Amino acid sequence: MIQYDAVVVGAGPTGLACGIELRRRGLTVVLFDKGCVVNSIYNYPANMMFFTTPELLEIGDIPMTSLGEKPTRVEALKYYRRVADHYRLPIKQYERVTRMEGMDGAFTVHSEDREGQANVCGARKVVLATGYYDRPNMLGVPGEDLPKVLHYYKESHPYYVQDVAVVGGKNSAAIAALELHWSGARVTLIHRGAGLHDHVKYWIKPNLENRIAAGEIKAYFRSSIARIEPRRILIRTPEGELWLDNDYVFAMTGYHPDLGFLAAHGISLGEDGRPALNAETMESARPGLYLAGVLVAGVHTNEIFIENGRFHGAKIAADIAAKLS
Repeated sequence: MIQYDAVVVGAGPTGLACGIELRRRGLTVVLFDKGCVVNSIYNYPANMMFFTTPELLEIGDIPMTSLGEKPTRVEALKYYRRVADHYRLPIKQYERVTRMEGMDGAFTVHSEDREGQANVCGARKVVLATGYYDRPNMLGVPGEDLPKVLHYYKESHPYYVQDVAVVGGKNSAAIAALELHWSGARVTLIHRGAGLHDHVKYWIKPNLENRIAAGEIKAYFRSSIARIEPRRILIRTPEGELWLDNDYVFAMTGYHPDLGFLAAHGISLGEDGRPALNAETMESARPGLYLAGVLVAGVHTNEIFIENGRFHGAKIAADIAAKLS
């Protein structure tokens, strides 16, 4: 069994930053990801543009450049591949960590590759940087399991002249609604709030509000979906229930960490919805097990982004290096 100083679970930007900082300190490390490198970014909308500037996405002191003021998804994918290559990070893509056993200084990490082959390695420390993007918040209504219900928006072309419902009132829902409308879909926005969320970006919100005011996009606020059927949906509105023709539903209702996986490995959330950890070292209540990225915020997923999660790696690596020296 191969032994490492540290295993990093998750190869998103935060996981890569952890791997870089550990290698910089001369520690042996391997990264696992159940998908590809920066899998969450890969699954973002195809033409997505980040809401931040390139320098705030940088890791490992490698400059990031973009053609515009804000980088695109494609530019980010290229950048993080280049960073992984530069630091020669050993990444096991498409290999899911299924469980971890043992204790601080002597963990056994079990994983399974895409062929179903079970693998095992040893680690003195473990870093969890698994993010949350693969765990959508479900609507919890009949019919949500139909193939027409999507929790991720990729691109708009396939929905030309289709009746499409977009559920949600934040950035992802707003962008999806606009792009689908521009591509010829008949869009209905459904949101339980009184209006679009205040955090919708300033260059997106008025555009969508204008489309709604002009009647180009139908919007139901203080409303929710009650039932989904193959060709229609039932929604609850302040005026009562209403059936709408529908071909597709985009449930852009957010995502959450894999709380079951965390609980199975000794990480529980407090009354404030956050896990207990040392803010200086990012070590959790389970000795030798560290949390990085959005996991630090627990259910408060809007508090941690690439811009601040990327700094967790240096804290974690410094503490691990000190304890293993």
